[in-house]
Amino acid sequence: MSVDATTVRRIAHLSRIAVSDADVPHLEDELNSILAFVEQLGQIDVSGVEPLTSAMAMTMRLRADEVTDGGYAAKVVANAPVSEDNFFLVPKVVE
Repeated sequence: MSVDATTVRRIAHLSRIAVSDADVPHLEDELNSILAFVEQLGQIDVSGVEPLTSAMAMTMRLRADEVTDGGYAAKVVANAPVSEDNFFLVPKVVE
């Protein structure tokens, strides 16, 4: 995959970043270098590598799955600017 000047300008527009015409060639080279590196990573054979959650092997700490009484809705909404019947009230943003 290759990035051209038009694509750089489109990415800048979508990102809402002001890019001068003088900066476009430099950004084009930078983006192409990044994409070339990602393509290199895609060529590496990782078929025998186990997925990791951490660099060090460790077991997950689990808590007991216990049912609690709950019933703290009034305390939860106590600091809300506006609430009704223990629900947060927010302004309508979609018609």
